[in-house]
Amino acid sequence: MDIIVIKIIAAFIAAYLLGSIPSAYIAGRLTKKIDIRNVGSHNMGAMNSFYNLGKGVGIMVLATDILKGVAAVALADLVLDIPNLYIFICGFIVVLGHNYPVWLKFKGGKGGATAIGAIIYFIPWAIPIVLTIFLILTAITKFPTLSYGIAMVSFPFVAWLVYDRPDYILYTTLLILVPFLSYIPRIKEMKARGGSWKRVIKRKNLQDRF
Repeated sequence: MDIIVIKIIAAFIAAYLLGSIPSAYIAGRLTKKIDIRNVGSHNMGAMNSFYNLGKGVGIMVLATDILKGVAAVALADLVLDIPNLYIFICGFIVVLGHNYPVWLKFKGGKGGATAIGAIIYFIPWAIPIVLTIFLILTAITKFPTLSYGIAMVSFPFVAWLVYDRPDYILYTTLLILVPFLSYIPRIKEMKARGGSWKRVIKRKNLQDRF
């Protein structure tokens, strides 16, 4: 078997295994001895950890999930040195690993933070832009999940306006669709509980959630 094929296969496997590290699940078991998938929004992600495990734990889960995305593409790029197309594919695989972890019977999170990590490796100038948009929207809406979802839409624009890379534009556009599509059932659930889109979008405070 050609060495480049072996490297590509290794990169794909590593990306999936990195994505499958269930940081929120581990944090829930270690800090409160709970399965994070059984509380709050039932999502194995940073925001559910933030609300149910504490702010500090939520931030640690967020950082870990972002680093999983960065590590997967960095390993493929810097260590295995495979062609760009396959590095991009690793970005999708690490997110799918987060969403469908083999260790937890393929029941994971939505992949937003991990997707961010897989993107900012290529376009690090997006970090201050996305962070600024997130903070402003969170201050207005008191709805962090919606705020970072909208902030993520800026990735393709950064890829276009700052980097002028068509491949980055396509990659970021397609990759952010993965968590967006994964989140549709949760959006429908919040609408049913809130009764109106206004109630869902404009929260009373950061602890107000459905």
